[in-house]
Amino acid sequence: MRFRHPDGSIVHLGYCTNVHPAEELEGVIAQLDGFSSLVRKHLKVPVLGVGLWLANTLAERLANSPIALSRLARALDRNGLEVVTLNGFSYSGFHDRVIGKKVYQPDWTEPARLDYTLDLVKVLSELLPADAAYGSISTLPLAWRTPWSRSRNAQARQAFDKLDEHLARVHTRTGRRIRLAVEPEPGCVLEMIGQAANWLNPYAASTGGSRVGICLDTCHLAVQFEEPGRSFALLAEANVEIVKSELSAALHLASPWDPAAREALAKFAEPKFLHQIREYGGPGVDDLDLVGELSGHASWRAHFHIPVHAPPRTPLTSTTDVVEESLRHLVGGPEPLTHHLECETYTWSVLPSPPKSKEELAEGIAGELAWLRDRLIALGLTQL
Repeated sequence: MRFRHPDGSIVHLGYCTNVHPAEELEGVIAQLDGFSSLVRKHLKVPVLGVGLWLANTLAERLANSPIALSRLARALDRNGLEVVTLNGFSYSGFHDRVIGKKVYQPDWTEPARLDYTLDLVKVLSELLPADAAYGSISTLPLAWRTPWSRSRNAQARQAFDKLDEHLARVHTRTGRRIRLAVEPEPGCVLEMIGQAANWLNPYAASTGGSRVGICLDTCHLAVQFEEPGRSFALLAEANVEIVKSELSAALHLASPWDPAAREALAKFAEPKFLHQIREYGGPGVDDLDLVGELSGHASWRAHFHIPVHAPPRTPLTSTTDVVEESLRHLVGGPEPLTHHLECETYTWSVLPSPPKSKEELAEGIAGELAWLRDRLIALGLTQL
């Protein structure tokens, strides 16, 4: 969906296709034909934005096969879909039975990560609508926090420098402006906004329009108990731009000392994804099955993406307040801090009560986008 901000610029809102289990071209096209088109029809919009997730093998194929890329472009066109952003966080196997820490591999110290991202740059430069101000690719925050060292940090810095130079060449050669968005996440090398702002500062552009910036994920922000206003201030102080924002809520447990609350939280424990937990004012653990190591004396938040329009049953809640406050900062000012907003709830299939059909899942995703649309309109944006 497209919205006009009061400053005249276009803000894009879409959903991330990493919710769909497809890694081959035929599977991705089938999902666009049979699922993304259904979401668009539920919303009754002429064009729906999709943030494509492309596995590494498919990204390589599309980057090197004009025929394959043309097939994908035609599928997007016939379904009224557009792509301004790609999710380049997960390299492959996002729908394996167990993912866990594999989602952070290969990391930015490994050549495969740079090669994958370069393929995504080529693909997005071809799919990007001609009138889009820029395209964005979100990526992991360097690596999982261990092992990490000065030498590994230097390797990651070299890879980012190469990518930054490549993005400049692509812009000069094609006129397509593609930007990388680093996504802080609990447990990673860059998990806090301040850490990311400091690391990304060398890529800040004095006149605006940096090629490398941040992807602000509102679920991750909430899990870390980071106050949105302070987080946006840190980014502004470091002159680090918000290239993209992923909008999702985290699980919140106000009373972890309550046995009923612990029982409710336990229903969200599942082996597929990693669900980092943070305790307010205290430490954290790397998954739900480790909460016994926490004191339970203060509230908890869990890295479990919750649909923004459908909070869990009490005594659990979700951090939709963080989503709403973040939106006010992102697009509620005299000019938007980002033009790319993406709904990224990939956890529908592992919810305690998952959707029972394709139709039900499409309705759920459309419901999230409608909830976000209403808040954008309330902030003064006009749907196009």
